Amino acid sequence: MFAANFSNIDALMLVVIFLLLIVLIFLSVAEMGLSRMTKPKAASLADKGQKSGKALVKLVSDPERWVNPLLLTVNICQTVQATLTGIVSARLFGTAGVVVGVALNVLVFFVLAEAVPKTYAVLYSERAALLSARPVGALVSFPPLQMISRALISLTNVIVRGKGLKKGPFVSESELLGIVEAAADDEVIEQEEMELVKSIIEFGDTVAREVMVPRPDLVTVDHSATVTEALNVAMEHGFSRIPVIDEDEDEDVLGVTFIKDLFRAERDGQGDRPVTDFVRDVRVVPEGKAVSRLMREMQAQKFHLALVADEYGALAGVITLEDCLEELVGEIVDEHDEESASLQRLPNGDLLVDGGMSIADTNELLELHLPDEEWDTVGGFLFGTLEHVPVRGESIVHDGWRFTAAEVEGRRIRRVRISLQSMPSDDDQVGLGEPARLPSGRDGSRTAAADRDSSRSSKA
Repeated sequence: MFAANFSNIDALMLVVIFLLLIVLIFLSVAEMGLSRMTKPKAASLADKGQKSGKALVKLVSDPERWVNPLLLTVNICQTVQATLTGIVSARLFGTAGVVVGVALNVLVFFVLAEAVPKTYAVLYSERAALLSARPVGALVSFPPLQMISRALISLTNVIVRGKGLKKGPFVSESELLGIVEAAADDEVIEQEEMELVKSIIEFGDTVAREVMVPRPDLVTVDHSATVTEALNVAMEHGFSRIPVIDEDEDEDVLGVTFIKDLFRAERDGQGDRPVTDFVRDVRVVPEGKAVSRLMREMQAQKFHLALVADEYGALAGVITLEDCLEELVGEIVDEHDEESASLQRLPNGDLLVDGGMSIADTNELLELHLPDEEWDTVGGFLFGTLEHVPVRGESIVHDGWRFTAAEVEGRRIRRVRISLQSMPSDDDQVGLGEPARLPSGRDGSRTAAADRDSSRSSKA
């Protein structure tokens, strides 16, 4: 039973509510259609002579121009219609009108003004974007709406302060990666471009310790060596720069010798001279130094190699400009490199990996979550978890995978066998036992995720 007679004012409010419903339907189509439109698609539609193509390109090229005003308009319309719906329901149904108004908002406005138009815009994004481009362009050009939108964003930035918080909207690193992956799935960008963008984003978080050649893998010459002896070492390993060490001194690394200097001395008949006569100074960086900053310094100051020292000043390894570049573009192999399979799939399905393989690559390959706060490599993870030097065949289990020390040299784990714990093996010999299977779509052959050759050292 109506609580009051239906009046002309009620009829007018119902008309306004209906008009707001139409406006909200259009705004939902516009919001979803424009958000799913990319610059290349918009440019392509404009090139085809679509009527709203130029307006669409203008909007897509500057999302900040329309996002906030459009969302503000949606919020205003939703607030007004909800208020009017509540008033009309209260006048017509009395106290129960509040419940009726809420039900109408949920059932009618959610379905008709949210779900249906946005689903349509997802299915027909190009049509939705073209349909809404000109009206949205006119809407966001309305000066009062722009002023109110900027004022509210400024108020938000005053209330919520933080580092780098100057203006919105904001996109996090994970959201940016999601956008890049979505673009690759939609074939807007190539797969190789996606991998490069991801490498660039992750590059900023990489430190020297993660990409350096560790000290046990370094090729060095002793300070007592002659020019000829140092040349022989360099030619054997194919390096253009080699550290010169003196283990009897506190500062065991005297510097770096350039092979071109040794060749010149050898040609002049000075092969018997000590290699220390041709040692050059070398930069020393901490192992926690960001690789991105180090590479910029290498470019600006024109040096290709640096020594990496730990917190106690001891030599931890060597990092080259090539190591930095490989973090961006992947492994660089030349005619002097001896490729070794850092990752092998055994006949029984297990994986045999180099102990120096990074935890990040292992997590990506096996879809694991190995901790990387304390360790950088698979060998370090096994060593640190066991808390002692393992013997060959000693193992641990993590997330259903068994990590076994397959080859131990001194205190260093050279090779690690990775197998599924659910597939038991009765034979401790590497390569034998029941077959273990990789996750769907994974291949045990050498991949881009495999760690760099552990024998690589200070190459130019």
